[in-house]
Amino acid sequence: DNQIEQERASQSISGGCCALAAVYLMGKFYVANAGDSRAIIIRNGEIIPMSREFTPETERQRLQFLAFLRPELLGKEFTHLEFPRRIQPKELGKKMLYRDQNMNGWAYKKIEEDDLKFPLIYGEGKKARVMATIGVTRGLGDHDLKVFSSNIHIKPFLSCFPEVRVYDLTQYEHCPDDVLVLGTDGLWDVTNDEEVASVVMEVLTSYEPNDPCRYTMVAQELVVRSRGVLKERGWRLPNDRLGSGDDISVFVIPLGGPGNYT
Repeated sequence: DNQIEQERASQSISGGCCALAAVYLMGKFYVANAGDSRAIIIRNGEIIPMSREFTPETERQRLQFLAFLRPELLGKEFTHLEFPRRIQPKELGKKMLYRDQNMNGWAYKKIEEDDLKFPLIYGEGKKARVMATIGVTRGLGDHDLKVFSSNIHIKPFLSCFPEVRVYDLTQYEHCPDDVLVLGTDGLWDVTNDEEVASVVMEVLTSYEPNDPCRYTMVAQELVVRSRGVLKERGWRLPNDRLGSGDDISVFVIPLGGPGNYT
């Protein structure tokens, strides 16, 4: 992340990206994630999460705590407090549910002038944004990202530090159908863990266990199904929901069978 910052002018680097990495070392998989990509292990049909997504919702308390400690980062335009909805001027003096960096649940407070500012975290689910701008809270780059039509930098709220999870391959006997699946948010936006596991099992059983292309075909099928089919109303999934509108990258890594890592 520091290197990107130093080279952004000479290399004309703007924007940023998420990062998901898997490293095999001495019998163990180390999976590091910064952003909203995700990894799961499928072992004997069981789903084992190997990462979690870092979004304004999942990191609400970290973001609010930073804003609480350094209110100057909010540029007098935002409040670190969260409310169920935007506060209206006519509600000054009334009581409203809120939560801060120390709270998991909600409490009541009397609405003050500062509470009328735009919330640091606004929206829910995939629509949640930090300062109404960005929907991921960890990754690389974005050093020059600012709130629209302002001089308020968002980078201080974005962390480049990944969460690392470790999986010990030597603790289990793995068969050729046990895999590690790495996918960008384009996959997970429209496909849950169970659906991914179902596709993995469906495709793998249609190939011989020693056929090396079976894992490539799983990755291809996951991409194709997440994109959907082009119809008059855009790309659609079989249930007629919108297909993924984001980039979709998928890796499927075998954990056992021929060429067993253990």
